[in-house]
Order: sequence, then structure tokens, then C-alpha cells
Amino acid sequence: MAPVAETDRAAEKREVTSAARHVMSVKRVYGEPYEKNGLTIIPAAIVGGVAGGAGGDQTVDESGERAFGLMARPSGAWILQGDQVTWKPAIDVNRIVLGGQIIAFTAIFMAGRILLARSSGSRSTPSLVRTAVGLLGRSLLARRQSKSG
Repeated sequence: MAPVAETDRAAEKREVTSAARHVMSVKRVYGEPYEKNGLTIIPAAIVGGVAGGAGGDQTVDESGERAFGLMARPSGAWILQGDQVTWKPAIDVNRIVLGGQIIAFTAIFMAGRILLARSSGSRSTPSLVRTAVGLLGRSLLARRQSKSG
């Protein structure tokens, strides 16, 4: 027979799982449809969650700790007009800016490496740059040959 503490922990785990199922329902992903100017709009989101807790020897107190976190962000909307259905994605400007920053940082880093190699008296470029340029050149050459052939 299982000790009472283990039975309570199992019940608590079931309770957290049940709460997570309720939060992660389809109603969290799709919003309430509404009509405007003859269009029916159904907003949608990307929803994700995580559940966790301490148990066994890791508990801080006798009850243990359980937690559930939820994150949602808009992904777009379904637009219904008569019998036509279209998807309009939400544009995440922050992601676009972050991508541009990563590309700019990489370009600045690579330019610095090239300039450093040339200023040190060595006429050879760093091996990373040489490899990248070689792969790009071979790729472009292969494309030209496949188009002409």
C-alpha cells in the first residue's frame, strides 16, 4: 500500500496536469470570432507552456512546489468572406529587427577579421573566410553551369 504522502503527490500532479490541459485548450489558440464589414475574423495565437515542480528530496517544505507557465503570441488571423477563407499572418517586427542585427553583427565581425588579416602583413585571408568564399563561388559556378547546360 502506498504511503499517504505519495498519494497526495500523485493527486497534486494530476491536478497540475488537469490545469495545464484546461489552459492549453483550443480556445487559447483561436480567439472568439467577430464580424466587421461583412468579414468574419478569427484571431489565432501560438501558445506554449511548461509545467514543473520539486519532489522527493528536492522539496523545500512538506507540500512540495508545483508550477505552470504559459506564453502566447499572436500568429495571425483567419478571414472568412462568403465561402473564401484566407490566412493573414501577424508580422513580428521585433523578430525582423533581431534577424537584421544578427546579420549586421556577423558582417561586421567578418569584415574585421579580413581587415585584421590583411593589416598583419599576411596576404592570405583567414581560413574561415577563404572557406566561405570558396563554397559560395563553387555554388554560383554550379548554378551557372546548370542553367546553361
